[in-house]
Amino acid sequence: MIVIYGSVSILWKRETSNLIYIIKYLKEKTFSMMKSISLCVILWLVTASQMVAQPKFDKAEVKSWMKRVADWQIANPNKEAEHDDLDWTHAALYMGMVDWAELTENEDGDSSYYKWLLRIGRRNHFQMGKWMYHADFIAVGQPFIDLYRKYGEIKMIAPVMARANWVVDNLPETTLELDYSRIETLSRWSWCDALFMAPPVYAKLYAQTLDKKYLNFLNREYKATYDYLYDKEEQMFYRDRRYFDKREANGKKVFWGRGNGWVLGGLAEILQALPGDEPSRKFYQDLFVTLATRVVGLQSPDGYWHASLLDPESYPSPEMSATGFIVYALAYGINEGLLDKDAFLPVVTKGWKALVDAVDADGKLGYVQPIGADPRKVTRDMTEVYGVGAFLMAGCQICRLAESAD
Repeated sequence: MIVIYGSVSILWKRETSNLIYIIKYLKEKTFSMMKSISLCVILWLVTASQMVAQPKFDKAEVKSWMKRVADWQIANPNKEAEHDDLDWTHAALYMGMVDWAELTENEDGDSSYYKWLLRIGRRNHFQMGKWMYHADFIAVGQPFIDLYRKYGEIKMIAPVMARANWVVDNLPETTLELDYSRIETLSRWSWCDALFMAPPVYAKLYAQTLDKKYLNFLNREYKATYDYLYDKEEQMFYRDRRYFDKREANGKKVFWGRGNGWVLGGLAEILQALPGDEPSRKFYQDLFVTLATRVVGLQSPDGYWHASLLDPESYPSPEMSATGFIVYALAYGINEGLLDKDAFLPVVTKGWKALVDAVDADGKLGYVQPIGADPRKVTRDMTEVYGVGAFLMAGCQICRLAESAD
């Protein structure tokens, strides 16, 4: 019985009344030896689980993985379709590279990654992509704005401002019902990953200029997409209207892992840009917390998130861009005090381990679904630039977590 009392006192050391009740109960009742042993074991297990320290990250090790992945990608550029310098695929990569460049310059005096980004920007004169309204073609404005904030050269921000100004002054007049046979339906944010591509541009422009026209456009268009594509019952976004009535093999609704990961990543970018006292920030913060809380419960035991969030058995391959953006967003949420550290840190830890496990010895990040590939058949050999961007964004937030634990 001494063992029982010891375990109980540890478990309920802050609950004196509970302890007294339990001791009294144990004294008044007669337990068989087997019941006593069972109670000892149960109490010990619970106590031990509560005494386990929160996982910690080795910052030097995290940075080593990030450098390996970044260097491999720079040495192995993707030049296939939709991989022009200014395409959305590379925009996501550059966003991760900007974060990594800032970290390495500040801590290691290494400006080579900033120089790499500047070469790309300058050879393209910091222009946007081809289509005026399409979210994918303004996404590259995000890293270019970040470069402007560092270097202050107006040519780095002028093209994205010109594009954004034109869009705001000539509002798109089309439906949110995505239809690839009607190209004009791509003029609004009619698919969920567009919420990663375009909204942070307007949030960053507002933060830079305090011109309300950018904020008003952001709020109007984001909330329109939210009202149209967000399932309040499942608390996730459909990829686009074509998935409203589709069902997975297990009968559940279809929610795309990468799409919802990109929405979360975009929300993290918006929250970093908007001033803390901006009233409309609450909408994005509440949505961020809700979506983050929802996807946490959909992490697979191996630490990954899969192409289908509600039917991972039908999509057994890991998907690293989904995993990367989700880990990035969750780690950011913990760092900013938006998400409970005790509840979310184990999920982030398991997710980061999964990301690292997908990196080959030479630095190639695998299990990233390429454009047009079957999401059921993603292999370790498959990679993509946006997966690398997500990995680097996640890694930078993991480094912040490592600092806070020191």
